[in-house]
Amino acid sequence: MTQSDVWLPVSVEAYWFWLIPLVFGVIFSWRYRRDKVRLSNGLWFSLFFYSFLAMLAVTIFGTNNHPLIIVCGTIFIGFILFLAVLFFLQAFLLLWNAWIMWRHESHTLANMLTLILGIAILVLPFVASAVGNRVPQPVNTFMTIFPNLVILYVVFWFYNYLTMLVIYQFNRPRLRQDYIIVLGAGLLNGDEVSPLLAQRIMRGLKFYQKQQRRTGHPAVMIFSGGQGGDETVPEGQAMLDYAISQGLPAKAGWAETKSTTTLENMRFSKALIDQGQVKAPRTIFVTNNYHTFRAGMFAKQAGLRADGIGARTARFFLPDAIIREYIAIFMKHKWWHAAATVALLILSVAVVLLDLYNGQL
Repeated sequence: MTQSDVWLPVSVEAYWFWLIPLVFGVIFSWRYRRDKVRLSNGLWFSLFFYSFLAMLAVTIFGTNNHPLIIVCGTIFIGFILFLAVLFFLQAFLLLWNAWIMWRHESHTLANMLTLILGIAILVLPFVASAVGNRVPQPVNTFMTIFPNLVILYVVFWFYNYLTMLVIYQFNRPRLRQDYIIVLGAGLLNGDEVSPLLAQRIMRGLKFYQKQQRRTGHPAVMIFSGGQGGDETVPEGQAMLDYAISQGLPAKAGWAETKSTTTLENMRFSKALIDQGQVKAPRTIFVTNNYHTFRAGMFAKQAGLRADGIGARTARFFLPDAIIREYIAIFMKHKWWHAAATVALLILSVAVVLLDLYNGQL
């Protein structure tokens, strides 16, 4: 084989760079094992994942197997083109999802996030262009730099959150749990379990039944939710009654009926668990898949050592729900993000001043 037959020469020393994804992978695994709901874990996973892909590409070229290189290159280019199409169509996809949400869900602000975002993506570039043409150049420069930096910052953390949300879905708790907490989600007509809440209950009940079949290890299901102003019974009691009607033994279910938030779900459920007879209990919680990561944060805040499993959610509901969850997590650290925004503001002003200074030389 001649040198001209080699598409990309790869030296033997280059394979030592496999240590980079290996190190990042070990760091991510160690941190994730210690704490599954730290957003910074997403940074370590991304470092591992993209360095792994880079070294995989180097290794494929190093084989000098032309058919393999062509196939992998075609897949890579196809994937990039797919992402490009999604990027250019993102506003229309969001509006399409908003239309579906409008047809199937109540017309609340929380259910219109994809509509707002889709309109913003379409309209804001025209607004920025129109305003930019009517202001002095330094102001136009600032209006270009600062909003784009803020958007990049928000999108960066959204991608990081989305990474961890996806990874969290792969939780597979062992079938040796002592307690299974099911989080409430509101009742219909004051006393009826909603379809969304029924999915949570059935997800927990299936886990309970599977554990009973496989191991025989006893578990207690805790149904957590207080009574809202428009409800005639506490959510926890309605959930327990529903679970019993679906086959849960009455002695295997408890109702927690005081909580009004997810954090209280965790705190009050932990108080019940602490009153039980099991020392160092193994616990999981059940909610909808889009809510598992943030619920895990609340479990940690409440001092409850518990991982979550998610019930399926209608696909059309996921984009809006995920955006809503991200906003809640983002606001949970609002002062940290506010400081970062101020830093971006200072950086933008500095760039404008440097541009003015260079223009005067």
